[in-house]
Formats: sequence, C-alpha cells, structure tokens
Amino acid sequence: MFKKNDFDNLIDRKNSRSEKWDSTEEMFKVKDLLPLWIADMDFKNAPLILQALNQKINHGIMGYSIFPDSYYESTINWFYRRYNWKIEKNSIIYTPGAMMGLSIAIQAFTNEKDKIILQDPIYPPFYSIIRSNKRKKVLNSLKLENNHYEIDFNDLKKKVILDNVKMIIFCNPHNPTGRVWRKEEIEQLGDICIDENLLVISDEINCDLVFPEYKFISFASISKKFEENSITCTSPSKGFNLSGIPLANIIIPSSELKTKFNVMKQKYGILDNNSLGSIALETAYNKCEDWLDDLKKYIKENLEFLKKFLVSNIPEVKVINPEATYLVWLDFRGLNYNNQTLERILMNEAKVLLWNGIHFGKSGKGFRRINIACPRLTLEKALNRIKDALRKNIR
Repeated sequence: MFKKNDFDNLIDRKNSRSEKWDSTEEMFKVKDLLPLWIADMDFKNAPLILQALNQKINHGIMGYSIFPDSYYESTINWFYRRYNWKIEKNSIIYTPGAMMGLSIAIQAFTNEKDKIILQDPIYPPFYSIIRSNKRKKVLNSLKLENNHYEIDFNDLKKKVILDNVKMIIFCNPHNPTGRVWRKEEIEQLGDICIDENLLVISDEINCDLVFPEYKFISFASISKKFEENSITCTSPSKGFNLSGIPLANIIIPSSELKTKFNVMKQKYGILDNNSLGSIALETAYNKCEDWLDDLKKYIKENLEFLKKFLVSNIPEVKVINPEATYLVWLDFRGLNYNNQTLERILMNEAKVLLWNGIHFGKSGKGFRRINIACPRLTLEKALNRIKDALRKNIR
C-alpha cells in the first residue's frame, strides 16, 4: 500500500518511452539533461489506479468499451464533493484529451480568421492550436504587480469590442503562473463575455492541484448564464498523472452548444472510448482522494524547499508564488542575461531543462517554468546544478 514517503523514491524513467526523459537529447542536442519541463510527475501512480488497470489488462481482452453509469456518477460526485459544482450526466462529453476537446470547440464555434483571446503568458500549445485551426490570437496580457499576476480587465473590454473577438480560452488554475482566479475576478470576466457575446472555453484540468489555502471555483458553477455560455475542459490527467492515457470530460450544459460540439466531434471520427482511461478516472475519483491530498502536501513542501534554496543561493531569481499546480514560474530577469545567454547557461552548463518563458508569449521573456513534481533529491540536484553554473558566469 502507498506510503507518504513513496514520493521520495527515485524512479529511473529513462528508456521507458517517456517524452520527458527520452526525447530531450534528440530535441535539444544536449546530452545528460535533467528534464524539469514537461508537465508530468516523476512519481508512481496511485497504487489503487495501478491495481485497477492491472486487473483490466489481466482480463486479457482490449475490445470496444462503454462508459457505465458508474463512470458518470464518479465524475459528478467528484466535482460536487470537491468543488460544489453540480454537473448533469448529459452535460459530460468524452474526448481523448483536453486539447482535442479544445480543437473541436474552436472548429464548432468559430470560423477561419475569427479571433480568440489568450491571457499570456500562457500554455504554448494554445498558440499552436489557434494557428493550426487558421484562427487569430488576440492577447490580453496578464499584469504582473508585486510578484502577483492579475487580469487587465480594461484591456480585455477594449480588445473584445475593437477586435470583434468570438471566444476566450480561460485557464483556471492558470498555466504557467499558478493563479487560482477568485470568484469576483471570474464574475467580472464572465460578465464581459456575456455582454459582448464571447464564448468561454474554460480550461480547468489543473483544478485538482489547488493548494488548501486557496479555493477553486469553476466558471460554470457561478451562475446559470455563465453555465450556458461556457465549455469546460476537465481531466484527471494532471492531478493523477494520467497524461499517457488520454481522456478528458468536456462539460457542456447548453443543449445548443452540446449539439454543435457533438456534430463536430463526429467529423473528427471520435466514436470509441478509452477503456483504460475510463477505469483510471473512475478509480481516481472514487478511491484516490487521500493520495491526491498527500501529493499536494509533498508538492507544497517542494515549493518551500525551492523558495528557500533560491533565497539562500540565487536571490536574483524570484519565485512567482503559485496557488496551484506543480509548475512554478521563475523570474530570472534579476540576473540581467539575455535569453540566449541564460538558455546556454541552463542547458549547456547546468544541464537542466526548464521550459523557456519566451514560448509562453512575449511577456514570458526572462522567465522559465520549472516542474517540481519530482523527488526532492532530484529537485535539489537540479537547483545545485543551476547554482554552480550561474556562479561561474556571475557578472
């Protein structure tokens, strides 16, 4: 059975077909990189999830599968119990991953050259999915004030009106800044969207990773009018480290929006379910709540370790304090290096792979995203490498 200190176990992930560990040398042409970039965890999955998956595999048949009532009940109960959000069964639509759901929504509810708002710095694949669908992005850049990100509502109003925007991708909790948007912030954004007929796609796949001192509120849970003007992307993939078994639930309460979404989903040829994913989700939501809470405690301890290490050893690097997730937004601007020099030091000298902030938008210049969902020894090793490399290059 799982023990809390199991998060300290070092697991060799090399040669396991891991994108995080096995693709770095080919992608970046640098050997022996310590990868703390892609958002997956270096922890074993919850034992009860592994047990349920093994039981299915040992049965020996991987044929077409159904989603039983228990699948929907586990999803409905999870979001009501954890977040006081009442979801109807007929609002839940399966897709093989949240990004697939997002792409379907873009195709279903916008036309080529329509404009979609992103609040940068933002998860890089959002840029590429807008571009690949031949839509145009409009940036409502977040404001960094006193080491804390806020929504620029005046800028949002102006751009929604002037640019004739059709959709906003709202990220909550926000990736990479770690913000958990407060109710009044969500209400202000939602009212603007209602007034200007702007459809909200709410990416909430990190909601299970909110720290206890903060409260996650789903956009759709606030009011009926918000519910009817939104499409919510949910998945156990982040909280339970299941990204390798693609499965997401897209929540669409509006019957009109749901019909349009399902028509487009059929055009994508998504007809079958993921049997392993459905078992993993049901087990996670029904039996692994304690594991998730222990995980968040360990991540929070890693965050405190990171902050103390930087204050003591690299005070020029600032932590944008996250309210959720195991992804931490680091501000390297105090070192006064240009992007190329900083990347060379981190990659070629420290041999630590962080995600370059420039990929999150122009407002990410000088920043890096670090994944701290790893054993503390791994995190300490990476930070010492960075410290030693920076000391050699100190100005």
